Amino acid sequence: MSEEKKEPGILEGFKAFLMRGNVVDLAVAVVIGAAFTNIVNSMVKGVINPLVGAIGTKNLDNYSSCLKAPCTGTGDTATGIRIMWGSVLGATLTFVITAAVVYFLMVLPMSKYLARQAARQKEKEGTQEVIEVTELEILKEIRDALVAQRGPEHTER
Repeated sequence: MSEEKKEPGILEGFKAFLMRGNVVDLAVAVVIGAAFTNIVNSMVKGVINPLVGAIGTKNLDNYSSCLKAPCTGTGDTATGIRIMWGSVLGATLTFVITAAVVYFLMVLPMSKYLARQAARQKEKEGTQEVIEVTELEILKEIRDALVAQRGPEHTER
């Protein structure tokens, strides 16, 4: 009588998929990323944009160029063809500012921290190797000294 292997059911396969390490890591990354987005957006809106607004204007959306005249009115009553380059410039500035905040406040300090940790670990491993080599050299010297004390008349058995 031969036993047939049952193929895993849909629920077992789904459970195996969810329990993979990379799926759980990805879920954690998405949740932390969403929370981190709030921090970055608050930093940009609360600190960076007012600093930029002190130099110029905070709202670039109103800047445009008229491609086909007459360009009058705003919103639904606007006539003509406008190129809204102000909103593109605003989005680009927001992206650059956000990227700078993420890099200088999160990525750069974290990479420096990880580099220091790696250097400490390497230094620790290097110290252990030096200690092991030194102990081995000391043991060899002790052995040589004991052999020299015995003299040539004592031979090893």
